[in-house]
Amino acid sequence: MRSIRPSFHVRRDRSTRRRTSPVLAAVVLTSALALTATACNSGDDKADGQTAASASAADTSGSGDGKIKIPDDIRNKLKEHGIDIDKWKHGAWRNWNKDDWLREADEFINPIIKGLWDPDRMRGANDPDKSVDDNDLSGDQGVTDRTPAPVDAKAVAPTYHANAATAGKVFFDSPEGTMVCSATVVEDPAHPGKSNLVWTAGHCVHAGKKGGWYRNIAFVPSYNDAGRSTAQLQNATRAQVAPYGVYWADWAQTSQQWIEQGGETGGDGAPYDYAVIHVTPEKGGNGKSLEETVGSALPVNFNAPAVPKVPSITATGYPAAAPYDGQKLYQCTDRPGRLSISAAAPTMYRIGCTMTGGSSGGGWVATGSDGKPALVSNTSIGPVTSGWLAGPRLGDVAKGVYDSVSKKFAGQ
Repeated sequence: MRSIRPSFHVRRDRSTRRRTSPVLAAVVLTSALALTATACNSGDDKADGQTAASASAADTSGSGDGKIKIPDDIRNKLKEHGIDIDKWKHGAWRNWNKDDWLREADEFINPIIKGLWDPDRMRGANDPDKSVDDNDLSGDQGVTDRTPAPVDAKAVAPTYHANAATAGKVFFDSPEGTMVCSATVVEDPAHPGKSNLVWTAGHCVHAGKKGGWYRNIAFVPSYNDAGRSTAQLQNATRAQVAPYGVYWADWAQTSQQWIEQGGETGGDGAPYDYAVIHVTPEKGGNGKSLEETVGSALPVNFNAPAVPKVPSITATGYPAAAPYDGQKLYQCTDRPGRLSISAAAPTMYRIGCTMTGGSSGGGWVATGSDGKPALVSNTSIGPVTSGWLAGPRLGDVAKGVYDSVSKKFAGQ
């Protein structure tokens, strides 16, 4: 998540935006002390885009090995941008030439590099630091409630698949290194029961106004499913770290507002800090969708009640900044309050929670009037010192992003 630093009001969650940790990076936001986004962390490499943009991905293997093959149109598209598949596959993606990185968002391509996300690379990832409907206009917009008391994050009991089947990690590469965020498997209206959609924070896929799309974006459901310690993971196999496989983003979309306003710290763009990723299995899969593989997907509620009417929200994520190490899954449950980044933007949900960077993008779930759980937000920002998290309240803009990705793959 992104953090927020002391200014006068709110900073970003790694407000910090709750950043990605050194594997996948994300952005952070800010509040009236020093906030940072619920971030991601970075681990190895170095570095502006425009509207609700998207990214497409294809396998780099290219030939008849029975796996995924790069379609000619994708291969030609890569060539147009000066990308040689073989060179990209062997490390050319590390070249974060600013002009290339700032190209139009819809021109971003995310070729699959088999085996790139091995256990060591995943374990070393860092967290990236970093309008209102009538229901909310009833009085929430522009309102900030008292800072909530910290709520200690509780470890989810292994196996995670049994107790939080829709949760997982998003890994990606940024100019600052290898980064990580949290994410959630969500339903796809175009493919009931067979979704390949993942919900996360916008800062986990795109750098915002001063950058472009991140690279090598991949999702690992039920990461470290058995809840092994860092020491135990030193010699873990890929199957132990990613028991349900590695899924590469073949399309990603975030809000135009995030792309135009988002930043690493402070609250810019935080009310629109969300993204939807469409994924495909690295190894070609067994014909099953992501939802069928993990056995679950959450519905998304784009008409959740105004903050005062929500009795409880549970946030889930893999916090990576101290005192956590990013390897285990945690949750916080609290009654939400309101956080206004600016009077002109939708008011955000805010809860007490000690999760740190790496938890960015993790799903926030509330029980609806039908008695069923639904995703109503995601971790975006929090203070540098931790203690609370804030997430965007999902409305028409978020629904537009979601519907766009669903419709793109509706006939496939």
